[in-house]
Amino acid sequence: MELQITNGGSLNVDEAVFAKDFNETLVHQAVVAYMAGGRSGTKAQKTRSEVSGGGIKPWRQKGTGRARAGTSRSPIWRSGGVTFAAKPRDFSKKLNKKMYRAAIRSIFSELVRQERLVVVDDFSMEDAKTKSMVSKLSQLDCSDVLIVTDNDDKNVYLSSRNIPHCEALGVSALNPVSLVGHEKVLITTAAIGKVQEWLS
Repeated sequence: MELQITNGGSLNVDEAVFAKDFNETLVHQAVVAYMAGGRSGTKAQKTRSEVSGGGIKPWRQKGTGRARAGTSRSPIWRSGGVTFAAKPRDFSKKLNKKMYRAAIRSIFSELVRQERLVVVDDFSMEDAKTKSMVSKLSQLDCSDVLIVTDNDDKNVYLSSRNIPHCEALGVSALNPVSLVGHEKVLITTAAIGKVQEWLS
């Protein structure tokens, strides 16, 4: 199949990558797995056995008129432990590589069908200026956009990072969350070549 290049011409691409049926369930799995993998899982609280103090029984069992108490570090006491204390945990979900790649293929195919994939011959910046990037994107009619280059272009990244709803990634950093999270995906022909190598 052929993709139209914005500034004229066309590019032959593999139908196995850019013309697959949309699998919503698989894409959802990939997005959830990617986001779960980004969670630090470092939240931690102390149980009644971990907080300091509380070794002695606060008062005798009977005769005081107060409720019986065995420790001052019970969860119902001020500065006591937490009843169901959170502990560090791993939130990551397993997703097979074949399933992950199939989800990315599905997303790219849907972007082509919805005419949200903008292909350009080259996309580079002479300097890292936000104003230059805004001008360039307005010429291509892209406001909410993910810019994909064949490698991590420092000037493209620096000039786009202060623009709302604009993200720049190299092919090596492509992920399902970024691909589905923008109205358009602006990609270079060199990047498409690398994507095909990765997903074929």
